[in-house]
Amino acid sequence: MLKGIPAILTPELLKILMEMGHGDEIVIGDGNFPAASIAPAGRLVRLDGNSGCEVLDAILKLFPLDTYVEEPVTLMSVVPGDDVHPTIWNDYKAIIQRYEPDRKLGFIDRFGFYERARNAYAVVSTGETAIYANLILKKGVIK
Repeated sequence: MLKGIPAILTPELLKILMEMGHGDEIVIGDGNFPAASIAPAGRLVRLDGNSGCEVLDAILKLFPLDTYVEEPVTLMSVVPGDDVHPTIWNDYKAIIQRYEPDRKLGFIDRFGFYERARNAYAVVSTGETAIYANLILKKGVIK
């Protein structure tokens, strides 16, 4: 154990967060996200017993968001015709604002999200049960 490090962050995930450089992206996937088939080889972290909010909160305690892009956080948008209003997005926004005020959230369609996720540095698979609870974080720099 270390002081100040959230216990939810495993040694494997801490290593990944440290390895990532400016502009690299990490995916936080909900329980339905096809994490195993999308994650780069060796860069899938399973946090199945944890919610997306718990994981996002723990990561943002250490992880700077990119200030050089307009939307350093990207959510999977609702598929047209799907009658869903993801309330978890409000929770995500509140967490992001706590650590990185004024950061904007972007949206990308489902298949565009999958394609972008395939190019991410790593994927974190959570046990989040809310649908459309997937997001991509772009790493920034510490100034």
